[in-house]
Amino acid sequence: MKFRTTAASAITASALFLAPATAVAHSDQAAPAISAETVRTLTETMSSDEFEGRAPGTAGGEMTVALLAERFEAAGLQPGNNGSWFQEVPLVSITADPETASFSYTADGETTELAYGSEVVIGTRRVVPELAIEDAELVFVGYGINAPERGWNDYEGVDMTNRIAVILVNDPDFESPASEGLFDGRAMTYYGRWTYKYEEATRQGAAGAIIVHDTAPASYGWNVVESSWSGPQLNMDAADNHMSRVPIEGWMTNDAARAMLAAAGQDLDALSAAARESGFSAVPLGITGSASVENAIERQSSRNVIAVLPGSTRPDEYVIHTAHWDHLGRCTPAPDGDDICNGAIDNATGTAGLVALAEAHAAAGPAERSLVFLAVTAEESGLLGSVYYAANPVFPLAQTAGGINMDGLNVNGETNNVVVVGYGKSELETYLARAAAAQGRVVEPEPTPEAGYFFRSDHFALARPGVPMIYAEGGEDLVNGGPEAGAAAAADYRANRYHGPKDEFDPNWNWDGAIQDLELYYAVGRELADSDDWPNWNPDAEFRAARDASRPASD
Repeated sequence: MKFRTTAASAITASALFLAPATAVAHSDQAAPAISAETVRTLTETMSSDEFEGRAPGTAGGEMTVALLAERFEAAGLQPGNNGSWFQEVPLVSITADPETASFSYTADGETTELAYGSEVVIGTRRVVPELAIEDAELVFVGYGINAPERGWNDYEGVDMTNRIAVILVNDPDFESPASEGLFDGRAMTYYGRWTYKYEEATRQGAAGAIIVHDTAPASYGWNVVESSWSGPQLNMDAADNHMSRVPIEGWMTNDAARAMLAAAGQDLDALSAAARESGFSAVPLGITGSASVENAIERQSSRNVIAVLPGSTRPDEYVIHTAHWDHLGRCTPAPDGDDICNGAIDNATGTAGLVALAEAHAAAGPAERSLVFLAVTAEESGLLGSVYYAANPVFPLAQTAGGINMDGLNVNGETNNVVVVGYGKSELETYLARAAAAQGRVVEPEPTPEAGYFFRSDHFALARPGVPMIYAEGGEDLVNGGPEAGAAAAADYRANRYHGPKDEFDPNWNWDGAIQDLELYYAVGRELADSDDWPNWNPDAEFRAARDASRPASD
């Protein structure tokens, strides 16, 4: 997960029995209460030290999937994968030895070695025991974007063979005050994601790709990069051992990049300003970089957990609910020596919420369509579990009416608002608006579209092949404390807990907000499951064409 906010929402006892917004068309029965006990106890269990951070391929990961299957079965659901609760996801783990991993640059005959961890993190997706590149020219390629449909190519006229791309995070419109522009203004496009930047560097034939970290456009500090990119790195296993990938991938701190560019006679601020302008040309730096890694390789399998509540009248049509169960396992230690990234908020809460939703739907009885509950693995490694499911769907994507993703639940109390990540993309927002209005809440766009959260959780993997997905959560306008208190709670989480060892269970959390949001998700999911609608992406959404191709009849 790439956490947006922890500010949450609560609900009164009477509102726990909120009916879906249009459920009266099918039933006037009130919705069952969402179990706060389920959400609290499962979050506490899965984020305990015993589960060691729930890394895929570890004992803690196996404990997690076994627990989820047990709870889905106890709720009265059925195994979702042809009689099995599990979908095997083939993975490969690559761990760069931090003692030997190195990156250096040479300018005017003087070589500068950057400190692994504190100044640079590097690795490779290629499944090889060791890899090195030597004296490859460094080229500043701005934002590393090749977008012909927008008339933009940062690689125009540059041969990247045996060259290392130095790339800015986010996209050229990052500082725009509006959400309109060549790259959607303030709202990040996929061109701003680090995943895209490595993919494009691969297409350009580069020898390496190093992203320059900056807290504001990245939306997280260097501590998150260091924690997330050191230690075992998971990838989907592949027959070609990922040998087509760019050889070296990595990040460097802003200060390290600034010094490196100065050694080349360049200024980071001036280059960054130039990179934001149309017509920017890549700048060969006239200095060289060298990098090497020695890897421990382990092929392993992790598992998605799939449960289903078959539909009563149209069981071959589906509404899907997703949440990722994994986290980082053992990671960079905190000052007190704690090295378990427990992932309590991210995403033990969302996974516990998935179980609580399943319990509530099972208690209500079958909807007309089948309800699918998918707990995916390896989200923290690049949405691998959801990408695998999208490529190998148990339930046909063309027959999946839509879905709801949960990535971090509220633990700070009720809110007056609901925010949609990727606001304006999907017709599912009309369902959400009805359910939120029934709760007395307003639906708003996410406050930080420049952070690119839409591309950073599992709904994105299903959206790309066309399935309408919604990712919404309680906003920062706390009923008790207002926007200031909510913003402070979110900022504290990002700075002190996100992707670190201090994302731990707190017995003082207020679960009212989590329940309110789960009630919202229940209402949306139940309405869609009891309807014969086929919502789509809005006409200007990038996923509309894929959905239209999969359901050309628009029935």
